[in-house]
Amino acid sequence: MKVNSDMILDEIERMVRPHVGIWDDPFRILITAIMSTRTKDEVTDRASLKLFCIFPDVRDLARADAKIVADLIRPVGFYRTKAVTLVKAARMIEDKYHGNIPDRLEDLLQIPGVGRKVAAIVLSYGLGKDAIAVDTHVQRISNRLGLVRSKTPEKTEVILRRKIRRERWNEVNAYFVSFGKTICTPKRPKCNLCTLRNYCSYWRKNEGSR
Repeated sequence: MKVNSDMILDEIERMVRPHVGIWDDPFRILITAIMSTRTKDEVTDRASLKLFCIFPDVRDLARADAKIVADLIRPVGFYRTKAVTLVKAARMIEDKYHGNIPDRLEDLLQIPGVGRKVAAIVLSYGLGKDAIAVDTHVQRISNRLGLVRSKTPEKTEVILRRKIRRERWNEVNAYFVSFGKTICTPKRPKCNLCTLRNYCSYWRKNEGSR
């Protein structure tokens, strides 16, 4: 069955009404994204709130004691290691970029703790640049709906950048995350609520054959 990326994005938007195009402080987006690795969103959100109450900007975090940062962001996964990384990241931004978050992928990737996913999140959500951030939701849903046949986020990003019109790149993460949290969950997805199930490999294997 042929898959149309515009149709998929339109249907997901209709099902979950995700928020997109609402940008935030790129520094806070960056720090929160680094913390979010292997950590539930609600845990990251609470830790971010505590951290930014004490260290609200790049300058403050660059001068922070990593032990204090670690106490603030617990129970984020690997919080001690991430605390050191966050301080190092802030120091690089302060020293090399004069406190401004760089707006080029290659520069973002030089910052401690920043890989392609984090960089794409910063570009998309923090700076309004065209980017596709491939997290676990995007990886899972893209494969289920036949947009990609890929086992790695890096390859998935390459394929999605080719298949999806550039003006819709920033919708992908926002839409798929909302969809992945509410309907197309990792386990026990709510296929009965999904208008895209006929395109879905999970549904055809587990539900459609019954």
